Amino acid sequence: MPNPPPYSEQSPPQAGAAAYSTCPPPDQPPYGFRGEDGPKPDVEVPPEYTAGIQDSNEFSERSIRIAFIRKVYATLTVQLIITFGLVFMFTFWQTLRRWTWQNPYLLFALIPAIFIMVMVLACCDQARRKVPLNFILLGIFTVFEGCLLGSFAAFFDADAVMWATGATILITFGLTIFAFQTKWDFTLLSGSLMVLFLVFLSFGILGAIFRSMWLNIFYACIGTFIFGIYLVVDTQLLIGGKHRYSVNPEEYIFAALSIYVDIINLFMLLLQIFGLCR
Repeated sequence: MPNPPPYSEQSPPQAGAAAYSTCPPPDQPPYGFRGEDGPKPDVEVPPEYTAGIQDSNEFSERSIRIAFIRKVYATLTVQLIITFGLVFMFTFWQTLRRWTWQNPYLLFALIPAIFIMVMVLACCDQARRKVPLNFILLGIFTVFEGCLLGSFAAFFDADAVMWATGATILITFGLTIFAFQTKWDFTLLSGSLMVLFLVFLSFGILGAIFRSMWLNIFYACIGTFIFGIYLVVDTQLLIGGKHRYSVNPEEYIFAALSIYVDIINLFMLLLQIFGLCR
């Protein structure tokens, strides 16, 4: 039997010659690939490139977190400006200050209103995330809290109010820098802080019964320590990153509310310390 002629595009097979196909038989996989145990393909497939995609995702998450932090601190700055503006108005406007002395019911009327606003902002997700309803509710809460702090500060000297304001700014600034720079993860202390807070409330009831000046000063010092740790925890929850727990970037109202409450409690306790020590 004669050998078949070579096949090429320039010299197609002649008539009557056996035609040869380059396709493999149907029982074999194409391109010589015979599975995991068989020979490798002639052309090596490059590995999947994922480094750039991962870096892009990390960069995107970091950008979202940075924008979230800026939004929270911008909201917090507006809250503090409104609050301390009302505090100084109650402190230095003598007509309003004397009216507060004569009508202390304002202080007791604002407490349940603030409690209701806190419950709404903390528990209602739809109200907290819906714009502009969340900013309206937060603004109402800030005005109520400013009036409460102002009516509370009206019973202290102006010097004590200024000293407490300066100490609050100094402590808040220092603890915020510490929370950003430290490698310790304070978010793991949330459960322990809740226990300390309940003990703190029980100790406050004891102080209200005995009415001792030194006991009240000690109570205010312990409360300053507890809410200072709360400020560090809430700041690290805001930062996220390598910390165990973090706040969702959509919860900017909740994050601003948490840090705002910590700062306000620090101011009230420091005002009590400076007022009683004078």
